Amino acid sequence: MDAVRDVAVFVGSLRRDSINRKVAHALMELAPPSLKLEIVEIGQLPLYNQDSDQNPPKSYLDFRARVKAAGAALFVTPEHNRSVPAALKNAIDVASRPYGDSAWNGKPAAVISASPSSVGGFGANHHLRQSLVWLNMPAMPQPEAYVGGADKLFDASGNLVNFATRNFLQNFIEAFAAWIAILAKR
Repeated sequence: MDAVRDVAVFVGSLRRDSINRKVAHALMELAPPSLKLEIVEIGQLPLYNQDSDQNPPKSYLDFRARVKAAGAALFVTPEHNRSVPAALKNAIDVASRPYGDSAWNGKPAAVISASPSSVGGFGANHHLRQSLVWLNMPAMPQPEAYVGGADKLFDASGNLVNFATRNFLQNFIEAFAAWIAILAKR
């Protein structure tokens, strides 16, 4: 890749000690030099209400500007009731409005889900991919990334200690860099 790509990372969990935030930090450490990953916080966003389209809160405007400025989006999410957490869905809605001016439009994307369960957030991963189609975000098709048993992969300081998972995440983030590069040539 010729240039460093600014990748906005959206963590679906708001918990301070979130497994998915730990996964996001591990991906940030493993990212190739061609990618600059930065977590964009979503917890400060009020629930989206279309009535605010004429006079949006500053938090909406700031968030939309940050999303628009990013070269790509990486979603790191747990699963809540076989779907994405409400905070992540809200962030997606906030940046997709007002209708016809989506900040997400055309951005390369990747999805990774992590969970203590063995299925690794499969339902959330696929629900999110459905939304990305509507948002016109070309989502990396392979490798699909579901990290099961994720509560056992980090030490008390939040460091990734599982070698196989480290290799998997390394391959995932390198594939995402390649995906972004392919789309940049179009």
